[in-house]
Amino acid sequence: MKAKVEMEHTAADQTSHLWNAMHKYDPDAKALVAVSGAGSWFTDGDGKQYLDGVSGLWCLNLGYGRQEIVDAAAEQMKKLSYFPLTMNHQPAIQLANKISSLLGAEYQTFFSNSGSEANETAFKIARQYHIQTGNPGKYKFISRYRAYHGSTMGALSATAQANRRFKYDPGAPGFLHVAPPYSYRSLYSGSAEEKDLRAADQLEEMIKWEGEETVAAVIMEPFISGGGVIIPSMKYIQRVSEICRKHSVLLIMDEVVSGFGRTGKMFGFKHAAGIQPDIVTMAKGLTSGYLPLGATSVKDEIYQVFKEDGEDNHLRHVSTYGGHPAACAVALKNIEIIEKENIVDRVNDLSNSKLIELHDLKNHENVGEIRQVGFLLGLEMVKDKVSKEPLDESILNQIVSECKQRGLIIGRNGQTVPGGNNILIIAPPLTSTEEDLDFIVDTVSSVIHSI
Repeated sequence: MKAKVEMEHTAADQTSHLWNAMHKYDPDAKALVAVSGAGSWFTDGDGKQYLDGVSGLWCLNLGYGRQEIVDAAAEQMKKLSYFPLTMNHQPAIQLANKISSLLGAEYQTFFSNSGSEANETAFKIARQYHIQTGNPGKYKFISRYRAYHGSTMGALSATAQANRRFKYDPGAPGFLHVAPPYSYRSLYSGSAEEKDLRAADQLEEMIKWEGEETVAAVIMEPFISGGGVIIPSMKYIQRVSEICRKHSVLLIMDEVVSGFGRTGKMFGFKHAAGIQPDIVTMAKGLTSGYLPLGATSVKDEIYQVFKEDGEDNHLRHVSTYGGHPAACAVALKNIEIIEKENIVDRVNDLSNSKLIELHDLKNHENVGEIRQVGFLLGLEMVKDKVSKEPLDESILNQIVSECKQRGLIIGRNGQTVPGGNNILIIAPPLTSTEEDLDFIVDTVSSVIHSI
């Protein structure tokens, strides 16, 4: 009884003093306070259990309570509790080597604390690289509408989600946005692949209109995640890579959500044959959320430019906690488990045998399109299939709320673009059991059929 009283007091304190992310102020809202977690489930202060169908914030790839990861952090903390990467420590060296191996080429990695910071680092590297290779005018970055790349000012400027930027603009200069490969709502005719390739054509047209001598890089997620689970054809990704090479524009692949098994590959870009990004940014699944860690991996030929003689030719960028020894140890253990337990193969198998059962909802009058790659699935909800008019946000909120009442946490692309926040998102931990996935399918299907 005492524990419950203490937890109720904690919930009251949360309402009074803790500023929650992405929440409108509601004095009558009941705070959900998680107290423990195991596998794909967490328990609140009242003892109610929930299946975490969005992996926290897309990061809990190996689920809650992996003792091996906890032990790795504790052992490293006892051995070396902190050390800055202005010098070196073994976990960072080992992790950088491992990431290079996983990426399939020679990469040098700079560590930070989050996906936002990883992308900020990438922008600084790209601009400095072009200056030091005789192209000082190449400072612009192109991203796609609906994409999310972070909340710090540069990363937010690359984020092309108007609702996220309201009252924070103007952003940093030099960031441009182009249409995404969103075949369901494309203005062009033809197959989904043909529509996607027209989106790639638009990207090239923007580079030409802006002047290729001014464009530093294109930043893209292989699959737009928080903006609505928009999954392009692989030929689109290949075409963007070709365009970047043609115009001497760096390709920054944002793998913050897609990386470390979520899509059925270790990295999302590996679904497209022949792709080797110039820069790859990572976070979230890198540690499965157990400790904060971001990474910016750069092709070795780009890194070599920063080794040239000159007063300011090195990367003058630092992160106090980036590459923390314990976070690197956690990442190494996380990757070890992913490989040892064949998580990538597991995601492929269960996404095609279990999670795919949600595609049975495609005939529902309010389900416009279902998009899925691995353990990343989006249901675009519409008023009717002909007009494709987005379903009212109040109804989507009702679906999310009813799932929560039944013990399932799902997401939606809330607060992204005006009038387009109508996609339900499901991205469970990659270790979810068959029973967990059955629960997700049954609950979501039942709730949607009840609206």
